[in-house]
Amino acid sequence: MATKMFMQEEIISIVTDNVQFPAETRTWEAPSEGATKYKVEISADKLEQEMGRFLQIVSRLFKRAEIETEKKPGIHLDEIELSVEINGEGKVSLIGSGAKAGGKGAITLKFKRTELE
Repeated sequence: MATKMFMQEEIISIVTDNVQFPAETRTWEAPSEGATKYKVEISADKLEQEMGRFLQIVSRLFKRAEIETEKKPGIHLDEIELSVEINGEGKVSLIGSGAKAGGKGAITLKFKRTELE
């Protein structure tokens, strides 16, 4: 008789101020700076997939930027820094110019050209 091993799904908690989630999916967190915060648990796999999709799109944008800068003499794309935010549903979003992360929880991703050997 073969036995199957079941791995427990990995969960990541995200703290948010968004109350749109059903009460059974969120728990209250201690407020900071007078704001009510909620902790929402999401699948680590879902977050990994969302980040993967985001990075694929960003990679295409960077390749395009690199192609365009190569057409200009004296310009070389060496480094790009982006700020992203993860919402309570696990969606990864680019934070645009002038925008601020809802809970000051932005993640900075810094991409630097590696030297080819």
